Amino acid sequence: MFITIVTFLLVTGIVALISWKKTKNDDLSTSKGYFLAGRGLSGLVIGCSMVLTSLSTEQLIGVNAVSYKGNFSIIAWTVQSVIPLCFLALYLLPKYIKNGYTTIPEFFENRFDRQTRLIMSALFLVFYLFIVIPTALYTGAIAFNKIFNLETVFGISYGQSIVYTVMAIGVVGAIYAIFGGLKAVAVSDTVNAVLLVVGALLVPIFALIHLGDGSITAGLQTITTTHVEKFNAIGGAEDAVPWPAIFTGILIVNFFYWTTNQAIVQRALGARDLKSGQKGILLAALFLLTLPLILNLPGLLSFHILGEGLNPIDTSYPALVNRVLPTFLQGFFIAALFGAILSTFNSFLNSAATIYCKDLLPSISKKQRTEKELILHAKKVSAIMAVLTMIIGPLLMFGTDGIFLLTKRFAGFVNIPIVALFAVGLFNKTVSGLAARIALLLHVILYFSIVWVFQVKVNFVYVMAALFVFDVVVMLVLGQFLKREPYEESKENKEGVDLTNWAHARVTVASLVLGLISLHVLLSPLGLASTEGQPLLILGIYAILQVIFLFVFRSKKEA
Repeated sequence: MFITIVTFLLVTGIVALISWKKTKNDDLSTSKGYFLAGRGLSGLVIGCSMVLTSLSTEQLIGVNAVSYKGNFSIIAWTVQSVIPLCFLALYLLPKYIKNGYTTIPEFFENRFDRQTRLIMSALFLVFYLFIVIPTALYTGAIAFNKIFNLETVFGISYGQSIVYTVMAIGVVGAIYAIFGGLKAVAVSDTVNAVLLVVGALLVPIFALIHLGDGSITAGLQTITTTHVEKFNAIGGAEDAVPWPAIFTGILIVNFFYWTTNQAIVQRALGARDLKSGQKGILLAALFLLTLPLILNLPGLLSFHILGEGLNPIDTSYPALVNRVLPTFLQGFFIAALFGAILSTFNSFLNSAATIYCKDLLPSISKKQRTEKELILHAKKVSAIMAVLTMIIGPLLMFGTDGIFLLTKRFAGFVNIPIVALFAVGLFNKTVSGLAARIALLLHVILYFSIVWVFQVKVNFVYVMAALFVFDVVVMLVLGQFLKREPYEESKENKEGVDLTNWAHARVTVASLVLGLISLHVLLSPLGLASTEGQPLLILGIYAILQVIFLFVFRSKKEA
């Protein structure tokens, strides 16, 4: 335990030192410097920060837990995000940067009206403060508690250990977000992303060695010949994600998360030019194709090593880490995991403060603030939000369905109407803000009634898809009576940022889509989920390697 703690503190301290050195001379006295890192982020920093903001213990613990209990169908929530990321890089990012947006709700004011922007801002804050940030804190606390055996070491109850750990993570994460701004968050994300990839890959490697009694080959032989159906990512009706959901509710949710979610898109908004933003976004998309190695394979290995019947299933991943990872590496791993937790926490905290100060504050208070006063106010608001989420986080231990799917259900109140309003706003020019707000109200009432009041026995992702269609149709119908003057997008480059597209963006997008298709073939009854799928397995691996090679080759050539 002493070695683990020392290693953890050493690695965490090094990351903090690097972040401080890289940002100590940055100007944080302006809103552009604090909220958008002075619009100076490179493609590498953007890509790593986007990945680490999205990849936290919610996924490491939650997705692996679902794979432990079922099969790989849960990858629909992760790898399919390649599609919206490609759309963001080619179509939306140029619009965002040209219009000089600091927050996504600014789009809703330009397209609809001020009231719609305020409602969208409030929805984002509800999503961050009551779902995303508390989930990151809670799942991080689970991992720390299981790996460090805090209950035994300190002689406290499980509930107490969760509360204390949530508070510790929250305090450290808040320091990054409050005092460093977006630049400090993004730089620490870049370092932590490397640590997390290395640390997360060590888990399945040592698990295979453990399963194979010292031989990785023997471990691979076991998982590819026993219970191979767990590799199947083409889910049936009884699985966590039935395959039709890939093209319905999940696709819509992924579009929300990766194209309109302030915490994710804010990194790209801080790009030094459009080319850097596109490179960063597509780098993040490439990384998503490798996620099954760290988000699903450990869950499968937990099933083989720990056996069935773990309760709650969210303990399967930390229990595997505790079982197979050598003591001298556990400190390194938990430091990498800590970095992922901090990334999600401080990124969403920074974005919540950005939305509050840039969108809501001008309507709440008419006081004119200088740039320094606004930054000071943002820091105070961030502190209050941090305390609020630290109170909510431990309450999630009373969930019963696994933390990942539980939070996805609650997110349906927020993400679907945001995507619906965004889609109508992009492709229709006359639907008014009043029509949009009526559709939003009807969505909240219907979603709550279907999922919680009547408890309709339909997978909630289908409910999300149906309500997305409902929201859009309602807006278009009401828009026939509640019209506005046709919206015209500004042609002015408001921030003067270079809007030249990356020359290889389109071929990279095509390669990523090919890789996504190949991955689904690999994880299907035609590939690993069948003992007769070896030829297609080789083909799938070859196609994925080709995608990676093409991306790296093009990037080097461009550089």
